[in-house]
Amino acid sequence: MVLFALTGTPGTGKSTLSAELRSRGHDVIDGKAFIRENGLLGEYDAERDTYEVDLDALNDALEPLREDPDVHILDSHLSHFMDSSGIVVLRCAPSVLAERLRARGYSEDKVRENVQAEILDEILCEAAETDIPVGEIDCTSVTVSEAADIAEKIISGGASDYPPGGTDWTPEMDAWF
Repeated sequence: MVLFALTGTPGTGKSTLSAELRSRGHDVIDGKAFIRENGLLGEYDAERDTYEVDLDALNDALEPLREDPDVHILDSHLSHFMDSSGIVVLRCAPSVLAERLRARGYSEDKVRENVQAEILDEILCEAAETDIPVGEIDCTSVTVSEAADIAEKIISGGASDYPPGGTDWTPEMDAWF
């Protein structure tokens, strides 16, 4: 199995890092596009302003990539739920994350939901609960090139050099809860 998960709360830098990794020759799969192209979008959840995705069906659709000997990287905030060889979790300081999401036009409720998920390490905890090696990158103040260097190290077996739990957003909690 040579599929790696690139995940994180929306706005942490997945798309930007993916573009850099592509420019370095890596096969990075856009999770949103893959889900759409494979007919995996479920019902629309108006309350959360998102579509449901059957994670089992998504995991099954990725099987051909896992059978290919080449390295593939799945860019999606859901990718850590997939069977993979490793997980790269991107993190971002809540105040910076909020500004990025507002610039994308997210509603204040959606900004708050995502910032709170980041503060509570939601995706990192979900990833760490697997038996899959997890590496964590704080993308708040590193350059895209530096983040790509770290991601490449994690993908080549260096996840233990960037273990989960290296970031702490608790000083920003009072502003969001």
